[in-house]
Amino acid sequence: MRPKSLIVIMAVAVLSVVSFAQADSHDVAEELIKLTKAQWAAAIKQDTTAASKILADDYTEFNRDSPTRLEGKEAIRLSAAVGSKISLVAAEMANPKVQVYGEVAILTYNFSGSRKDESGKVEPFTSKSTRVYTKQGGKWMLVHANFAEVE
Repeated sequence: MRPKSLIVIMAVAVLSVVSFAQADSHDVAEELIKLTKAQWAAAIKQDTTAASKILADDYTEFNRDSPTRLEGKEAIRLSAAVGSKISLVAAEMANPKVQVYGEVAILTYNFSGSRKDESGKVEPFTSKSTRVYTKQGGKWMLVHANFAEVE
């Protein structure tokens, strides 16, 4: 085989692998964004069972309502109990970015939403959000989240 032919074959092989990896990352990004939005929809309906469906058993979370890290699937229920006087009524995602590292993926985005307090007053709020997913049993599961409210 001629050296030029070998170089062309190697270049095509490398480009094919890179294209496949990019397509795979795009598919993962779409899936994780869809999972996140489904969790928001469950939260709006105040369905903690559905909202906790994507949480890994060892899930951890930092949020504005708790002064300490929340742990385990009960984090959703604890978070709901701490902030029970406030309910999510709308949720939007801006600037999503997904970084995929094999069986681990990190979703970062700017959150914009509205919440209703116990008196019925609706207020907008924004946050900087990070979600870390890992593939477990063939499914993407949320293992950690950090929600930092923008004030």
